[in-house]
Amino acid sequence: MSDPVITPEVVEGHGLKPEEYRLILEILGREPSLTELGIFSVMWSEHCSYKNSKPLLRLLPTEGPSVLQGPGENAGVVAFGDQLAICFKMESHNHPSAVEPYQGAATGVGGILRDIFTMGARPVALVDALFFGEPGTPEVDRVVQGVVHGIADYGNCVGVPTIAGQVTFAPAFAGNPLVNAMAVGVMRQEDLTLAKARTPGSIVVYFGNATGRDGVHGATFASVELSEETMEQRSAVQVGDPFMGKKILEATLELIRSGAVEAIQDMGAAGLTCSGCEIAGRGRLGMKLDLDAVPQRARNMTPYEMMLSESQERMLAVIPPARVEEAMAILDKWEVNPAIVGEVTDDGLLTVYHGGEVCAKVPALKISAESPVYTRETERPESFPTEPFVPGGWTQSLDMEKALLDLLAHPTIASKAWIHEQYDTMVQTNTVLGPGAGAAVLRVEGSGHLLGISTGVDPLKVACDPYLGGQMAVAEAALNLWCVGAVPLGLTDNLNFGNPEKPSQFWYFKRAVEGIADISKAMGVPVTGGNVSLYNENPTGPIWPTPTVGMVGSVETPERLIRPGFKEPGEQIYALGTPASDLSGSWLSWLREEGRLPAPLAPPAGHPASLGPRMTRLVALLEEAIGQGLLASAQDVSEGGLAVAIAESILFAPKVLGASIFLQDPSLPLLFGEPGALVLVSVSPSRIDAWEYLLSCHPEVDMLELGVTTEKASLVVRSAMGGDRVKQVDLPVARLAKARGREPYPG
Repeated sequence: MSDPVITPEVVEGHGLKPEEYRLILEILGREPSLTELGIFSVMWSEHCSYKNSKPLLRLLPTEGPSVLQGPGENAGVVAFGDQLAICFKMESHNHPSAVEPYQGAATGVGGILRDIFTMGARPVALVDALFFGEPGTPEVDRVVQGVVHGIADYGNCVGVPTIAGQVTFAPAFAGNPLVNAMAVGVMRQEDLTLAKARTPGSIVVYFGNATGRDGVHGATFASVELSEETMEQRSAVQVGDPFMGKKILEATLELIRSGAVEAIQDMGAAGLTCSGCEIAGRGRLGMKLDLDAVPQRARNMTPYEMMLSESQERMLAVIPPARVEEAMAILDKWEVNPAIVGEVTDDGLLTVYHGGEVCAKVPALKISAESPVYTRETERPESFPTEPFVPGGWTQSLDMEKALLDLLAHPTIASKAWIHEQYDTMVQTNTVLGPGAGAAVLRVEGSGHLLGISTGVDPLKVACDPYLGGQMAVAEAALNLWCVGAVPLGLTDNLNFGNPEKPSQFWYFKRAVEGIADISKAMGVPVTGGNVSLYNENPTGPIWPTPTVGMVGSVETPERLIRPGFKEPGEQIYALGTPASDLSGSWLSWLREEGRLPAPLAPPAGHPASLGPRMTRLVALLEEAIGQGLLASAQDVSEGGLAVAIAESILFAPKVLGASIFLQDPSLPLLFGEPGALVLVSVSPSRIDAWEYLLSCHPEVDMLELGVTTEKASLVVRSAMGGDRVKQVDLPVARLAKARGREPYPG
């Protein structure tokens, strides 16, 4: 069957712009075949090329003393002691999860796991950050249940614990859920393996599942807005196979440790095309592929389909000729169906054969690392307010007890036990702190350190102010680590935004990246890699901008570990950092203003817009306090403000406790504002003197003494009013627990 004529309609159907097609003609010096057009279209999609985001991503700090591998490879790697390393990355599977929630989420987990073990690391943890519409509608319930089951089934089958993450519910995600999956692995530094061909004549080996028609053009599908038409593209969604995923995991790690592999990469987005182009392109070499040797599970597949298929659980390895027999024996042992499909060349071309004829010949570097790059226009949205947010009249008559209970019951803040209980959080038996804590903590075999893992982002904050919201995402992930005693080592990000070709949407993206870059530099935490997911829009509008941050850190000794929750009666409770001076960007305002964005988000009075200086001062104090063992508990203050943080510290306690809080300032912002860079801590009576001395050494950090933990199982808040102490909150712990809930997801 001959290829169709390449018309402007065919080019447009591949997601290519006329000027991009003209560039293809210039590169090739001729018209492309349909297979070549497909190769260019997927490799030049936003999903694979980052053509709209590269200029901004260069702002991010990517180097640091612990960084062994930064952006540009399958995952980032940081040193963990002298001999071990932590490999980690976060990626999205948003569009597929909107169409087929179960398979979209399951294959997202499979893909991010392959990114980790491809580098030579054994996956030890999965983390997910999920964003859905408001619960209670049939469509949202269908998506939620499918996504959660997909994550649970894949992770449980492969034997990797899902131990941390976050879930946000808001109307902006109703038609476009976000599924951000992060995987973390542990490796010997000497096992670090890159997807970069080095030697012409090396043999290209395919292993894993056979190639089918599922996932054809998945990368292009992920680079357009969702619509009624694209929602019907179920062929763009892949099908996961966790049992083969487990086998290729073990086969890959054994292959790497044998030393018989020169380069290796999973066939993720764009399948054979991406893995072949990138392995060859990174080494400035070429590759020949014989599609007749590729295992196929569908009949009469065309070269176009085979090169663009995203069938799951497939790997491409480059093996020196002298080690091929050894490598094939390892792969045969694990029953992963290896096949020799090509060789590395020195001509710089990806040359594809089918039926003995050349069906594609394209420059590997041009289609992988040298795709078109665009500098998009930005425009502050007309709807973005220029005046400070002033809440309505409800602030004067607010029932604080009801406000706290409403916040605790909100799906975003309430207990996620109904999700966590579907995950195997203890497989591999290294989990020290699992879901529910601000950060997860794992034991690491062969190390005296513990590994901390956290995420951070509040899309409401980013929608209110993308620069500060981006900074708050990094600050939240970092403080989650500090609050368990971990020092941050590096971060990965998953930047979920709307259509970059719309100046107002690209403005959110640009400001958020600038915020992430500035605070990461200020804190000295490098960005080792990540993922950009744009075009998250549907006919009802764009998502809230959501730059999810994942972070890893080291708890240097088990004695530094801080478990969540107050511990004993009599602990003094403090807020460290500058409390909120207004309710801008808070979830209380969002709920009370009937869903209108309370923008812009104002920094605390008298402080600069950047959180960087406040964070560096705060973490310097926390580092000394943790090192001296002064903190009984620590909790990052995020959604719901100090009031929710206090309630959660009561509920996380290992025994039944309460708290008595006295506020000189009875204002709502103090209790419910969410300024970022604010931590709730408690100190046992025996350490108060040492604590107060440490505070005197850090006068640059704002501190507010709030009260004391009590044997009485209730949260009591009193405020100074007219010379009297007026009780504003008196809630039994049982009511707090009921509001926060452990009920399963409705429907």
